[in-house]
Amino acid sequence: MTGRVRAACTVVALAACGGTSFGQPLPVSGYLQNVPLAGTAGGGLSDFNRFRLSTEPAAGPFRLEAAYEHVLTLRRVDAIPGFSLGAVPGGGEWLDLQWTLVEREHVAWQHRFDRLSVAWEPSGQLEITAGRQAVSWGTALFLTPSDPFTPFSPVDPFREFRAGVDAVRARFYPGPFSEIDVVVRPTRSPAGEEWTALGRGLTTVRNWEISGWGGTLYGDPAGAFGAAGALGGWAVRGEGTLRRLRRELVFRGTIGFDRLLQVGGNDLTFLAEYQRDGLGTADPGEYLDLLESDTFLRGEHLVLGRDEAVVQASYQLHPLWSVAGLWLWNLNDRSAILGPSLAYSAGNNAAIAAGVFVGMGADESTDDVPLPSEYGLAGITGFLSFSWFF
Repeated sequence: MTGRVRAACTVVALAACGGTSFGQPLPVSGYLQNVPLAGTAGGGLSDFNRFRLSTEPAAGPFRLEAAYEHVLTLRRVDAIPGFSLGAVPGGGEWLDLQWTLVEREHVAWQHRFDRLSVAWEPSGQLEITAGRQAVSWGTALFLTPSDPFTPFSPVDPFREFRAGVDAVRARFYPGPFSEIDVVVRPTRSPAGEEWTALGRGLTTVRNWEISGWGGTLYGDPAGAFGAAGALGGWAVRGEGTLRRLRRELVFRGTIGFDRLLQVGGNDLTFLAEYQRDGLGTADPGEYLDLLESDTFLRGEHLVLGRDEAVVQASYQLHPLWSVAGLWLWNLNDRSAILGPSLAYSAGNNAAIAAGVFVGMGADESTDDVPLPSEYGLAGITGFLSFSWFF
């Protein structure tokens, strides 16, 4: 057994059986996920597994948050097509808290601390946190360009937890519906060693949540705004950023609408969003350059297109059964991802889902345009997902 394997096993054992200095059992929760996949593009087969342990003990004004997880992928080919295009690249964190146990042609096994932070709360109005933690500043639900901290990918149905970032964070609550949030984050990525320092304010005016942030994002001056409220029976969400990048002022923005309806006595939820992304491109001939850009390597892109729209709907067939559909459309190259799925609640702590992602669009590669569309080469990928919380 290698030193890294021994270390990984030791961490799991301590998390499962450890105790605090007060002699009390350490409260630990867990998450286990298995996702078999099959794709038509390249005949890819894969089996994705995630095991996660979390704990959040507190002592007086101090709180520790730790989440440790293993990710094991068994595969016939290097990757399952359809889940890399549009996905947020990983890495870039300052602390070296991720390790590879096995990396072979058909096996990839990694483990990491997704959370490892200490918080100090001297009063009910102030909290200071240092270490790897989750930070979420987006306002929209799917496409969130004003969230500078590893937002969720709209074509990743398997991640239940937002990825942690290495940062020092101070939150002040001047009132019950207001918050001031300051985050300083160092990063290491193929783009280099960089710093982000941003301050955000959030408050509620009548039935609207208003927010805005500003500062330096990877060394570039940047600012953002966000608003969420209701117009009639519809929830309305909008956000946008302005950033000085390479002597140009770049705008990224999203507007979205969502609603909960009663149809046949059951819940029907509907959502539609549109994003205009100044970091994206309208020319498929520029996709490869975009994939090699600093902004992509940092994980700043949810999608590649300049103009993209997403429509999502879900319907509760039964208290235990629900059906959903996702349509992500690149309005520039006319390619799209369609994602129907079916979910079953197997108990209070378990869920089963099945679905298909279908890529549609231009798929004829040439020397001049090796990636003819964002989603056209994705093919068809089917999946089953088994999740258990304990």
